[in-house]
Amino acid sequence: MPLSEHEQRMLEQMERALYAEDPKFATALEGSGLRTYTRRRVYQAVAGIVVGIALLMTGVIIPNVLWISVVGFLVMLGCTVLVVTGWRKAPKPGEQPVSGSTGGSARSHNRQRRSMMNRIEDRWQRRRDEQGQ
Repeated sequence: MPLSEHEQRMLEQMERALYAEDPKFATALEGSGLRTYTRRRVYQAVAGIVVGIALLMTGVIIPNVLWISVVGFLVMLGCTVLVVTGWRKAPKPGEQPVSGSTGGSARSHNRQRRSMMNRIEDRWQRRRDEQGQ
């Protein structure tokens, strides 16, 4: 259930108070959490691909140790999947609203989402009114 107008104002007020009280902590909380996490995950997966290539080459060079090549291939495959999915999930710099400024596409998306939420809230109110009468 979405926040009411009053709850949204209270939340914004609390955010402003947090920024005024401890701006360093507020900035750390705001961060680009998902973006940083996703970027770190992609870098780790790329490192895993390099390790997989090393294992694959080691298995090819050393005779009678085919299983190392298989493990290397599986590591490369798994890390490639992580890179591709992580790259797709990574939000673009303009997608997440930064305090005070949003990109044009983010604004239109927010408007569409808000209008949808307004319709849902209106339907909910009508149902409650119909049941109450």
